[in-house]
Amino acid sequence: MKLTQKVTDAILSAESKVLATTGPHGVNAVPVSTVFVRDGQIWLVNYFFKKTAENIQSDARVALTCWTGFETAYQIKGEVEYVTAGDEFEEIQDWAAEEFPDRTVSALLKITPEEVHDVLPA
Repeated sequence: MKLTQKVTDAILSAESKVLATTGPHGVNAVPVSTVFVRDGQIWLVNYFFKKTAENIQSDARVALTCWTGFETAYQIKGEVEYVTAGDEFEEIQDWAAEEFPDRTVSALLKITPEEVHDVLPA
């Protein structure tokens, strides 16, 4: 499914973002900081995920929820690819080395959206 510009803008400008996974560690939800939207996919950078990474290896279905106050809120469900090598991974490593020199990139998570839900309270 293609993300609308409205949803893309909401993801990129959201004050808060949380990635939810399930797997050997049960349901796990973690805040995320570095998010890009590329070619219809949502890219997240893994600096610190441990349980999340292990859950993804077991079940690639994830949900990303992002919101800004009571202005916008979306949940995006999809399949995630866990990338630890290749051109895209190296591009993200190079970018992060400049932006966040104290962090180490463990992986690039590429979410292919399958469902988008507006979760703004009525």
